[in-house]
Amino acid sequence: MLKGFKAMAAVGFAGALLLSGCGTDKSDGTSSKSSGGEKTFKVGVTQIVEHPSLNAATEGFKKALEESGLKVEFDEQNAQGEPSNTQTIGSNFAADNVDLIFANSTPSTLGALNATKDIPIVFTSVTDPLGAGLVKSMEEPGGNVTGTTDTHPDAIPKMVEFISKNFDGKNVGVIYNAGEQNSVAQIDLVKKAMKNTDLKLEEATVATSADVKQAAESLIGKADSIYIITDNTVVSALESVIQVANDNDIPLFVGELDSVKKGGFAGYGFDYGDIGFEAGQMAVQILKGEKKPSELPVQYPQKLKLLINKKAAKEMDIEIKDDWGSSAEFVE
Repeated sequence: MLKGFKAMAAVGFAGALLLSGCGTDKSDGTSSKSSGGEKTFKVGVTQIVEHPSLNAATEGFKKALEESGLKVEFDEQNAQGEPSNTQTIGSNFAADNVDLIFANSTPSTLGALNATKDIPIVFTSVTDPLGAGLVKSMEEPGGNVTGTTDTHPDAIPKMVEFISKNFDGKNVGVIYNAGEQNSVAQIDLVKKAMKNTDLKLEEATVATSADVKQAAESLIGKADSIYIITDNTVVSALESVIQVANDNDIPLFVGELDSVKKGGFAGYGFDYGDIGFEAGQMAVQILKGEKKPSELPVQYPQKLKLLINKKAAKEMDIEIKDDWGSSAEFVE
């Protein structure tokens, strides 16, 4: 079942107008006009699943458009973690002839791209746009799609280095959905980063979020720590991994800051709202006719920080080292 709502954002006035739940599509699928004759752009928003990081990216995207002075009607749809639903959402947006599609995640972007080669698509939270076949190159995307990636080139190497230098156990467990191309790409990066260490990888794969707890439990006795990358399936069931880690005193490393705040011990990351906002700025250029998607290079996150959860450290029986304070931020 798809979950969605529509919102009208009229921007450029004192106090942006935001009407939630009352937008309607024109029967001919064309953009509507306001009473003053100003064009209202229709933007379809497709997101793979509810999650704090993805939600922040969507809000960042909307904020950029709201600050642009454009009038925008958002049609927001959530695939509820089912990749097949992204195809339906994309097809519906194409049938409605929206002016632009904002795709939040790799599956959502693939669903949109499969539905249309004409409507501009701006993505975010995509780990490997090139490997997923979304763009021809990061500098010159080609076609009707561009956006922002959630891969900071230093994030995984720094996390692996932190584990290697600060923890005695050498077996690192990972849980991921092998059907998610973005996850496979990240696991390859983890393996590459581990080549210069004595760390070893213990892999557990899942197909759905219902499999995650059992996968985490399968790592007990095999893994000295667990590292959760930004896998949509696993992150949507993160609480079950946190429970296993807490119950068995297993350090839990994560791939983004919101998962640290939810109970992961430590992770390198950035604000997903920032990459969503940057994607929104790209969308503004496209809607204004200043640029085509093919003319806008894919953008990377600019800031990276290490966040440590002190409460999680206590739950997992981890001693906070004094020298971590010079390079990390902490949450309680």
